[in-house]
Amino acid sequence: MNVRRRLIPTAALASATVLGLTALTACSSSAADDKDGKLDVVASFYPMQYLAEQIGGDHVSVTNLTDAGQEPHDLDVSAKQRGQLEESDVALYLKGLQPAVDDAIDQSGIKTKVDAASLTSMEKHGTEVGGHADGHEDEHAEHGEEGHEEEGHEDHGHEHSHEGSDPHIWLDPVRYAEVAEGVGKALQKADPDHAATYEKNTAKLVKKLDGLNKRFEDGLKNTKAAPPKVFITTHAAFGYLAERYGLTEEAISGLDPEGEPSAKRVKDLQKMAKEDGVTTVFYETLVSDETARTLAKDANLKTDVLDPIEGITKKSRGDDYIEVMDSNLQALRKALGAK
Repeated sequence: MNVRRRLIPTAALASATVLGLTALTACSSSAADDKDGKLDVVASFYPMQYLAEQIGGDHVSVTNLTDAGQEPHDLDVSAKQRGQLEESDVALYLKGLQPAVDDAIDQSGIKTKVDAASLTSMEKHGTEVGGHADGHEDEHAEHGEEGHEEEGHEDHGHEHSHEGSDPHIWLDPVRYAEVAEGVGKALQKADPDHAATYEKNTAKLVKKLDGLNKRFEDGLKNTKAAPPKVFITTHAAFGYLAERYGLTEEAISGLDPEGEPSAKRVKDLQKMAKEDGVTTVFYETLVSDETARTLAKDANLKTDVLDPIEGITKKSRGDDYIEVMDSNLQALRKALGAK
C-alpha cells in the first residue's frame, strides 16, 4: 500500500525561507561594480544557473562550475574554478549535492553565499520512496515526516547518500519556486541598484513554475495506472516530484546515480513491476542506461527517458528547465496511461 506523506504547511515553508535568508551574508551596497557593471554569479550546476539567469537577466554574468554533460555529483573543483569563486560576487549552490563545491564555497571569501537547501524544506528519501523493496512493506516511518527539522542555514550538512536528505528539490516545481523567491531576495540585497528588476523577474519565473505545477497536477490526475501509480527510475531523483503528484517512485539504485543494485533488488523490482502494472523503466541522459535497459528487457518492459535535469545537453528533450520538465510530464503520462 502506498502511504502518502503530509505536505509541509505553507507557514512552515515560509519560516524555513526566512531563516535561510537571514543566514546569507551580503554586501551592504551594490556588488555589481566590475567593469561590465554586471553581478558575477557562480552557479554550482544547471538548476542553479537557470535561476540566476532567469532572475538576474541582463544584470548578471553567470558561470556554471559543472560543464554541460558532466555528472554534477562527481564534480571536483579545480584551482581555476576556486579562483573564479574568489573573484565572484555571489555563489549559488545546493549544499549536500556536490561536496567538493560545498568545501570550496565554505573556504572562499565570497560575500554572498546562497544555499538553495536553506530556502525550502528538505526530506529524507531512500532507494524506495514507496517502500516496496521488501515485499511491499510500508517504510514511511523510516523515510518520512520527522525529516523537516532543518529550518535554518547552519544545519544543512546533507550527505548525498541513503541516510541523508534528498537534494533533488528542483524537480518539485513548488519547492523550486520557493528557492527562486529566496534567490531573488538575495540578488536584491547583493545588487540593490537593480533590485526592482530582480523582483520583477522573480515574480515572472514563479508564475512560470506555478503554471508548470498546474500542468503536472492536471496531467497526472487521471491515469489508467491505479494507486500507488508506480514508476521505475535509474536512481532516486524523483522523490519530491512523486510525492507532490501522488505517484510512487521505485529506484534501481539509491540517491547515488552510480550505485549498483543488488540481485535481490533487481528481482524485487521485477516482481513489483508485474504486481503494480508498471509499463516503463526510465533512464537518464547523463548516466549509463545499461542497468535500466537490462531490467526492462528481463521484465518485458518499455524504456524511456525521465530527465533529472542536472544538466542540459544535445540529448536533452528541451532547451531549458521548463521544456525538459514538460517532456518529463509527457513521458510519465504515457507510462501511467494518463487519460
